[in-house]
Amino acid sequence: MRSFALPFAAMSVVMIVGACSADDAMRADPSNARQVASGKAIYDRTCASCHGGNLEGQPEWRSRLPSGRMPAPPHDDAGHTWHHADEILFGLTKFGLTPPYGPPGYQSDMPAFGSTLTDQQIWDALAYIKSRWSSRTREAQAQMQRKRGG
Repeated sequence: MRSFALPFAAMSVVMIVGACSADDAMRADPSNARQVASGKAIYDRTCASCHGGNLEGQPEWRSRLPSGRMPAPPHDDAGHTWHHADEILFGLTKFGLTPPYGPPGYQSDMPAFGSTLTDQQIWDALAYIKSRWSSRTREAQAQMQRKRGG
């Protein structure tokens, strides 16, 4: 099932923008020191226990756990987070790996944070993650986003 989750999410960009209903002013800006500082506190409190304090992810994140689920991937340059547009990352964080962010019935340990974090807190956490990427990775993600019209 893993092979379907990410392509399914990538094909759902149009649906995602409507589903997120995030204010256009809210974005993940890794150059905004206030947003990054807020995002670090949020990441440390809600994300680091699975994705690692240094964004390194869980060991052997590409291999299924005994439960059949996938370990938490890294959010640093070594992972695939930067392969996705901000709107997809926002939706995955807010709604979890449920349609349109994953195929129906997909099982994941990634919780939906929409009931515990505000939209702004999600954007702040994403700004922190993006601030930790190399300039090359940030530019590659920005180019992909521009090509998608984001």
